[in-house]
Amino acid sequence: MCGFIGVVGVPTVAPVLCLGLSAIQHRGQDAAGLGVVDRGHCRLHKDVGKVGEVFTSEVLDGLEGSIGVGHVRYPTAGAKNSRVDAQPFMTRRPPLVLAHNGQVTNMGELRRHLASRGLRVTSGSDSEALLLVLGDELLAQRMVGFTEDDVVQALGRTLQRVKGSYSAVAMLEMEGEQVLVAFRDAHGFRPAVYGERSDGAWVAASESVSLDVVDAEVRGHVPAGAVVFLRAGKPPVVRQVRPAEARHCIFEDIYFARPDSILETGRVYSSRQRMGEALAHRWRTKGHEADVVVAVPDTSRPAAQAMAEALGLPSREGFIKNRYSGRTFIMPDQASREAAMRLKLNPIDEIFRGRRVVIVDDSIVRGTTMRRIVQLVRRFEPRALHVAIFSPPVRHPCFYGIDMPTRAELVAADIDGELDAVECQLAERFGADSVTFLPVDDLRAVAGDRLCAACFTGCYPVPVPGDEQGFIVNERRPETHL
Repeated sequence: MCGFIGVVGVPTVAPVLCLGLSAIQHRGQDAAGLGVVDRGHCRLHKDVGKVGEVFTSEVLDGLEGSIGVGHVRYPTAGAKNSRVDAQPFMTRRPPLVLAHNGQVTNMGELRRHLASRGLRVTSGSDSEALLLVLGDELLAQRMVGFTEDDVVQALGRTLQRVKGSYSAVAMLEMEGEQVLVAFRDAHGFRPAVYGERSDGAWVAASESVSLDVVDAEVRGHVPAGAVVFLRAGKPPVVRQVRPAEARHCIFEDIYFARPDSILETGRVYSSRQRMGEALAHRWRTKGHEADVVVAVPDTSRPAAQAMAEALGLPSREGFIKNRYSGRTFIMPDQASREAAMRLKLNPIDEIFRGRRVVIVDDSIVRGTTMRRIVQLVRRFEPRALHVAIFSPPVRHPCFYGIDMPTRAELVAADIDGELDAVECQLAERFGADSVTFLPVDDLRAVAGDRLCAACFTGCYPVPVPGDEQGFIVNERRPETHL
């Protein structure tokens, strides 16, 4: 999972790109990069680190131009902490700069195809493969002077060839002017939104919060299997390329997106509130009793507050979060996640001691965080300790850009039986009095049917053959990048 932004029509675009990237730093903390074009000359700067670390004032002074794209990286393919795999990527023929979010699932096939065309992927990033395929398809249309129709035709073949989940933004010269091109895969797994500033500049980004901080108004979401052409001072052009049945990733609503972002499903804050209300109904049917509801910060707050209101219970801050510990789920390996967890949360004694507590969290993937939380809270001798999760148990790998690639890593994957059996066994493993999940049907009732829930159900909208699954798993293993 990564984040991108593209801006066209600002006299000095680099500071605007950095501001927009800072708003989506939560989507990737491994590396950051910018690409800008000034009078036909492209300049790239990318490195390991967060936005504020990579882009000093001296660096920004050297990135002149009125169009550019930026990226923050969370690695699901390629090396960890590698400048080589940071985005954006660039080709000189055709002159094309691209940043992408998601996961290409047929990298082995693409590398063989590109090699047959005399092209080589020089990094471990699937973004480079996407760029090379698109560039090759553009050159099949014509060598220079690309038109909208050329890009639509080239993207149609690219989306057919490149499997998986991805949204992307690119810079390309078309008919004598630099154009921002935003597109999504045929199912629209990964989000992409675009908007306009009062000065006529256009912005495309992974989340609407990037638009908010650069004073752009949301004008639309890039449709699944479509491309949006953005030019300074001109209306956007939306072209369908290769649409399929939309399958928005529900983990965006549950975990990744900021609560103030607006996705196609609506405001993320409101979605999480509705999940909390649905979770309260299921919890109530179990006959449990409690004195207080406590959210695991920060993602879970809207759901915990809604659950507390539905149950007629107070909602309290029971954990103080270290703001500099990072997001444990997107740490590159298990050792890092466990170390970060020890720094991340500090419980408040009097919220828990002698009380019946419901702890609300967004999801349980590997179980590291929840196991540690229960251990921390048990020291304060609560009368009862219940765990409530506003999503279903994660029982299947994700091959579409979320770092949970093998069943062996998933704490709920090896538990047979229905949801009640999963809840009972996990309560025992964690040392909690109960665990309650939001069932898949209840999640669909809240979020709709046009979503990808493969990590919960095992039903993959885009099939991933066994050899490609193995390729993805090997790419994600830290020991393969030593």
